[in-house]
Amino acid sequence: MLELISEPFAYGFMRNTLMAGLLTVVASSLIGTWVVMRGMSFMGDALAHGVLPGIAIAYVLGGNLLVGAAISAAVMIGGVSVASARSRLGDDTAIGLLFVGMLALGVAVISRSGAYAGDLTTILFGSPLGVTSDQVRTVAQATAVTVVVTIAMYRPFLVLSFSRAKAEVLGLRPGLTHLVMLALVAMVIISSFRAVGTMLVFAFIVAPPATAALVSRRVPVMMGVAMFIGALGVIAGLLLSFHLGLAAAPTIAGLTVAAFFVVLAVRESLDRARTWRHRHAPAAAG
Repeated sequence: MLELISEPFAYGFMRNTLMAGLLTVVASSLIGTWVVMRGMSFMGDALAHGVLPGIAIAYVLGGNLLVGAAISAAVMIGGVSVASARSRLGDDTAIGLLFVGMLALGVAVISRSGAYAGDLTTILFGSPLGVTSDQVRTVAQATAVTVVVTIAMYRPFLVLSFSRAKAEVLGLRPGLTHLVMLALVAMVIISSFRAVGTMLVFAFIVAPPATAALVSRRVPVMMGVAMFIGALGVIAGLLLSFHLGLAAAPTIAGLTVAAFFVVLAVRESLDRARTWRHRHAPAAAG
């Protein structure tokens, strides 16, 4: 049994993949907790796809993919802000329009490449087993920044998650706080897309924190539980992909989503059992 667990990580590329995955889990659990608490899942999803044009253009031109992704994320955030402020459209409509537009543009740009199918698959779904030591360092730096900013901005993030009006009254500048939060989401996506791809990185941001929200209401506990669930997903996903020949990124993402429904089912069962005991306790006492 121990050999089945240790064998995959005897290879250097698997250790790189494991480290990149665990670092991504830390960063995505921290920012993902705020995303889930604020109901920003759709915006997070749109950002995950919104970086695609920048990555695609940088890829075709032979430029830096991270810089291209950062520019694309900035355009996405700015576009949503402008569309929401200068039209009668709600945020969801503006996000949806830019989501589809940016995704379409990215795919169109990649289609100009000679190896269209392979390039698109790598960008959308990542190449976890091809993660290099330099890429692990990039993820580590992004994770460190996420930890520092989360600690520094904890109070503004927390208040904004419950009430924008209260954040205004307390002088916490909710507009700036919102932009910082979006910037962190974008940074986590950009730094980890090589490992898990733009399509699947969103699972790291939402699934573990959403699962943690089922069992806790305290923010620090939610973050810790999300990290634990995400780490289990990374380790189990890599083991399954190695031994069963499955694609690593979708396997990891699928396990984190499955964990949500397992925990939800367990919680529902416990709630029903508790309700049943309460209803029958007076009868049993009588």
